[in-house]
Amino acid sequence: MPPPSSAASRDEPVIRDRGDACPGALRLHAADDGHLARIRIPGGLLTADAALALADAADRLGDGHLDLTSRGNAQLRGLGAGCGGELAALLTAAALLPAAAASHERVRNIVASPLSGLDRQRRTDVTPWVGELDRLLCASAAAAALSGRFLFALDDGRGDVTSLAPDVHVLALRTGEAVLWTHDDGDAVRVDHQDAPRAALTVAEHFLDAVRAAGTKAWRVSELPAEHRLESAELLARLRARGIAAERAEGFAARTGPGPVPGVVAGPDAERAALSVLAPLGRLTGDQWRLLAATAAAAAGSLRLTPWRGIVVPGVAAATAPAALARLAAAGLVTAPGDPWENVSACTGRPGCAKALADVRADARAVLARSGAAAGAAPVHWSGCERRCGHPRAAAWVDLVAGPRGYDLAVVGRSGPGGRPARVEVPAGTPDLTAALAEAAAAVTAPANTAVPADQQFQQFQQIQQQT
Repeated sequence: MPPPSSAASRDEPVIRDRGDACPGALRLHAADDGHLARIRIPGGLLTADAALALADAADRLGDGHLDLTSRGNAQLRGLGAGCGGELAALLTAAALLPAAAASHERVRNIVASPLSGLDRQRRTDVTPWVGELDRLLCASAAAAALSGRFLFALDDGRGDVTSLAPDVHVLALRTGEAVLWTHDDGDAVRVDHQDAPRAALTVAEHFLDAVRAAGTKAWRVSELPAEHRLESAELLARLRARGIAAERAEGFAARTGPGPVPGVVAGPDAERAALSVLAPLGRLTGDQWRLLAATAAAAAGSLRLTPWRGIVVPGVAAATAPAALARLAAAGLVTAPGDPWENVSACTGRPGCAKALADVRADARAVLARSGAAAGAAPVHWSGCERRCGHPRAAAWVDLVAGPRGYDLAVVGRSGPGGRPARVEVPAGTPDLTAALAEAAAAVTAPANTAVPADQQFQQFQQIQQQT
């Protein structure tokens, strides 16, 4: 079985013979459960009114649910084949499509630190960058050629979204500057804070020129061949030609950090707080979504969707925050750290995806019901096929991939004999899958000095298989 796509060597260019078919709000994807629309929400920033418009679209045109993606976007499923015009009109009225919708709506892939400006870390608030970069992207004729997978990350310095393997990293410094890089933080450049959005667009246009020179039709920076890799020397020249003061960021090394923890987030002052919640498997019912929108409307009037399939509600009165969080918990959302669902993700699986070999969401729920927190103690991703759509960007995680006879289980980031990931095939729907998952989760979370050796992990997995 091949490794996840994110593990592909950057020295091996990907040769594309077709354009990117990533779905959008106007380009619907035909799935087994109807058509799918993916609505780009730059930075995950969404007004309460726009959230209600999405709920209305899900009810009127889709299956009544909303899915959150690993890039902080929203998806509608179960759409009719002929609803495109009505959906576009609804999204336009809610300001969820850009003016240049047809040419640019799929390229607005921007993630931003979800707690930026909301907590007590006193970091630079990068949310103003989101709107400016989105405006610049949509005004750039060249940017329309970006694939629907090309990703910008605007990080306020905590290292949360730059850990998501974006194509363009933009990280704010406390000095009033920003650092930008693509494939290597050791080859980063430094610009003034106010120039960061223009610099990010310059990087993207530099990438497009490199794609044309390479002739490979690369969709992402990691797909460029080595001889066309983006280097800081050329980027510095391009930035300066546009009047952007820039220098090499000598000695810079990026840090990584986690996403928001579920719960009440103390605000910069004593009066206000934010609520952080997660949607199990990234899927919300209409009632859950409307409750979130109502909670936001009673606070600052906005929501922030996170790349970890969560939602942040800013501007809640600190005195009422615990009660508001309790209402969200009663609705079935994850509201406290340590919940078994906190680290579990899954692709769509059956019956929505024709390529899937299992109903991975149902299997994940069944295993979690039997095992509780043990199976959710480490990042675990359930995939219906070898594409592993939506898999986590963690240093180590448990990889469950459906096959013809069950699940192929591996610990990604830990090696077995011969340097291979330790893996075992376990039939679905049996206690053995639960046991193997618990063993794998323990291997991921064990401290480095007490971790079970990889060869021993592999032997344990084989023993479990033999007991089937």
